[in-house]
Amino acid sequence: MNYSRVRIETPRLILRPFTPEDADSWFAIMRDPLVMQYWGHGPWLDISQAREAIADDIEAMETGEYLKLAICEKSQAECLGMCIFFHHHYGSQRGAIGYCLAPEAQGRGYMTEALRYFFTFLHQRMSLRRLEADIHPDNLASARVLERLGFQREGLMKERWCVDGVISDSVLFGLLLNKPSWSP
Repeated sequence: MNYSRVRIETPRLILRPFTPEDADSWFAIMRDPLVMQYWGHGPWLDISQAREAIADDIEAMETGEYLKLAICEKSQAECLGMCIFFHHHYGSQRGAIGYCLAPEAQGRGYMTEALRYFFTFLHQRMSLRRLEADIHPDNLASARVLERLGFQREGLMKERWCVDGVISDSVLFGLLLNKPSWSP
């Protein structure tokens, strides 16, 4: 499946594929230690990392490897964050999600709004029935977003990640999209 033309509109946001023009704003987000505090790698150090990542994302979106969308306010083209769907297991109709948001955009409900529409797209257009997310146990803001969207905490994976020599656990959350308890 080619994801390169996916565009999702919410009341305040546009979710769209990354373009080379997003390199500066994407680099600003990914170099921020607060954003990267609970990420699977350390903060980026050079704009070339953003350019390379965007080029890789464009290719992966065209081949259907994953679906990664920039989150932008409708009134501005600048990228505020992203949401991603990956590890799609077709037979089980499930996959994993990830997301991040620039610090200046946090606390406005943008991520909850973006993910609600993103999940609706995944459920309706891709017939997904289950989504999974794993987060750092200390990432309470992310846990609140997931719980607000109906995710349930399902377990703790001990010593799952090692980032810059620091080993950490991961909390697994799951969401069943085909249950009446979940609604967009």
